[in-house]
Amino acid sequence: MPNLPNDLTPWIIVAIIILFVFWLLSSSLKITQEYERAVVFRLGRLAGVRGPGVIFLIPILDRIQRLDLRTVTLDVPAQEVITRDNVTIRVNAVLYFRVFDPALAVVNVLNFMQATLQIAQTTLRSVLGQSELDELLAHRERINQQLQFIIDQQTEPWGIKVSVVEVKDLELPQSMQRAMAKQAEAEREKRAKIIHAEGEFQASQQLSAAAEIIGRESATLQLRYLQTLTEIASERNSTIIFPIPIEFLSLIMNGAGQPSSNGSTPRNTANPAELTGPALATRLTGAAAGVNPPPPIAPTANTSEQPLAEPFRSPNPPPLTPPGIPPQYPPQGGSGNQGS
Repeated sequence: MPNLPNDLTPWIIVAIIILFVFWLLSSSLKITQEYERAVVFRLGRLAGVRGPGVIFLIPILDRIQRLDLRTVTLDVPAQEVITRDNVTIRVNAVLYFRVFDPALAVVNVLNFMQATLQIAQTTLRSVLGQSELDELLAHRERINQQLQFIIDQQTEPWGIKVSVVEVKDLELPQSMQRAMAKQAEAEREKRAKIIHAEGEFQASQQLSAAAEIIGRESATLQLRYLQTLTEIASERNSTIIFPIPIEFLSLIMNGAGQPSSNGSTPRNTANPAELTGPALATRLTGAAAGVNPPPPIAPTANTSEQPLAEPFRSPNPPPLTPPGIPPQYPPQGGSGNQGS
């Protein structure tokens, strides 16, 4: 080894000291971010959690492990789940969690990310397998809350806080999708029929109430009659048929029912044929003039004392003879005896 000049030896010693101090400072001083924490182990034992900012460590004796305290998004892969009503579905979810105790996350579990993912998968299958398909579709929010509560309880000893669990997608078989579409269509038709029936019922109630009012008040019927004529006239038809006035109809129907001199009311024996043609015109004219309609003409009876002529009958009908033999008639008025 060559001998160094005496003037270089102090400089070499100073350089070695500077390098040692630099290594000592770099090994003992660590900087952690605001969202980070450092778990310190001294000679293999937990010495505590440090940070954020600058932390001082004893070189060679202390060892640290950094942890991120920000919320982590963890995708749960699609799982094949059989529901309680024996329907096979594929479900995937998303999990939001964060580390609230770095010491527990390092000491109590080897890999808290992988452990949390496995717990989420098994809990998802267990909870959805205990529910029916209709419940999963109608009450998804309640299912999410139940998943979050169960997973959070299981990961709490690891220093993990699960904040949100959401079921992202729920895939159904094609046959089940078609059945649900038919069920939804039938449900819509059912509601439409119920609404239509309720409308018909309300309309019938209104018509019944209107009929009662018209039956009690004759003026209401007159107003309805005039309203109908106005509506017919506003349609601009080339031919307008005016109905028979209500007064005439009431006179026709009640004309034969006027009380007689003895106080009795005779029965209306008008022939239905008299309410058409000239007979109807005569009754309308008499009703308009305030004259009672003429009584109906009764059918004439046979007053002759002579009986009706009877058909001619032979006094001596021919005897029955076999076919092929001409019938023989007896002599008339005894002419046979004279000839003899």
